[in-house]
Amino acid sequence: MRIHHLDCCTLCPRPERWIHGRGSLLRAGRMPAHCLLVETDTAGLALVDTGIGAEDVARPERLGRAFVRLAAPRLDPAQTALAQVRRLGFAPEDVRHVLVTHLDLDHAGGLPDFPWAAVHVHADELAAARARATPRERSRYRREHLAHAPRFVPFSSVGEPFFGLPAVRALPGLPADFLAVPLPGHTRGHACVAVRDGERWWFHAGDAYFHHSTIEGGDRPLGLVLFERLVAMDAARVAANHARLAELARSRREDVRVFSAHDLVELERARAAREG
Repeated sequence: MRIHHLDCCTLCPRPERWIHGRGSLLRAGRMPAHCLLVETDTAGLALVDTGIGAEDVARPERLGRAFVRLAAPRLDPAQTALAQVRRLGFAPEDVRHVLVTHLDLDHAGGLPDFPWAAVHVHADELAAARARATPRERSRYRREHLAHAPRFVPFSSVGEPFFGLPAVRALPGLPADFLAVPLPGHTRGHACVAVRDGERWWFHAGDAYFHHSTIEGGDRPLGLVLFERLVAMDAARVAANHARLAELARSRREDVRVFSAHDLVELERARAAREG
């Protein structure tokens, strides 16, 4: 398989130092929406997360005032998954599967751009997005992103573990090179997605953490620590997930590459590794 590492919506919150742990208190930071576009032999193209969508760029009110004001997304139509799929020489209809780590607006906003695709999501996450039971969930799950009635394929049962983590290995229509790893905490049904490329697994941790220092050691940027606590549905589980992912990254560094959705350093490393 061939894996493309895309940034499907650069977020520019302030200040830079609070986001990256260094830099200016006046400039904005840069946080990608790191998505994967995977070329498969038998299942067409598969997206892991989508970033925001084409209609979100054209009508940013769909994302909510608070998100636009605080996250300051670059509303660039060329950054949408839809535009990048076309730029790589594919038709949008070639995208037959979307695997979402969760349904937050900056991870699932592009779903309306691929209405024919099967959308693989944890059953608990789908239930939470439909219920929108709390003010926090009403902010993070946007009705506009689900109004086209996506072709959801929920998963929940786990089978053989993935290096000690619970894993869902049978995702309908996808080869065995894809699996989901439920790690709730950030949301009720948050799940990581692993994709095998030869002997290496690329482990998309979604929002299970936000900065590479979480799994590599060192001081985490204050702004991200505060934000992570603010948005977590279960802070204790988030902390436990940090420890589990740090152990995975440390113990399997030769055959598992762990990265989160919004870390610029990790995106640049992934692209360099692919080019190498």
